[in-house]
Amino acid sequence: MNKGIRTSMLGVGMLLAAATAMAQSAAAAKIARGKYLMTIGACNDCHSPKLDPQQHPDPKRPFSGRPQTTQAPSQTTTEIHASLDLTAWAGPWGVSYGANLSPDPETGLKKRYTEASFIKTLRTGKKPEGEDLQPPMPWELYKVFSDDDIKAIWAYLQSIPAIKNNVKSAAPAKPAAPAKK
Repeated sequence: MNKGIRTSMLGVGMLLAAATAMAQSAAAAKIARGKYLMTIGACNDCHSPKLDPQQHPDPKRPFSGRPQTTQAPSQTTTEIHASLDLTAWAGPWGVSYGANLSPDPETGLKKRYTEASFIKTLRTGKKPEGEDLQPPMPWELYKVFSDDDIKAIWAYLQSIPAIKNNVKSAAPAKPAAPAKK
């Protein structure tokens, strides 16, 4: 092989390596931005099991949703109640549970969301099946995020461990008991 061809191939290889490094750096920055947004948004509060009464999120189960062992809070039509670990809530709307946001394909986000449907859900407050996001999910706050920010959140959630945890669906409000005469 002549020297000119080798030099050209070396140059192309260096350009490809530089482009790959830039793409990896951009992907890492996107994931870091998503982690930052999830942190300041306090998403761990409702979407991560807790280790203790001080509400420290379990680092082995980040964003895996309400554990099956968490008792649902009591329901009333006039008050809002939460489970002790804040992964289940009850109020006039019914009972809602912190969803599994891990990338598990059977029980997490990848079961029914794509990046596009995730963005649409945070913009509209409607799940892909058309159900409303229930309180306390503050989707109204997230709907004003830029597409890039929501894509960063999606990228971060795709980078965490996939955790199998089948979270119950929200339950509608119980009808009020008839007034006693």
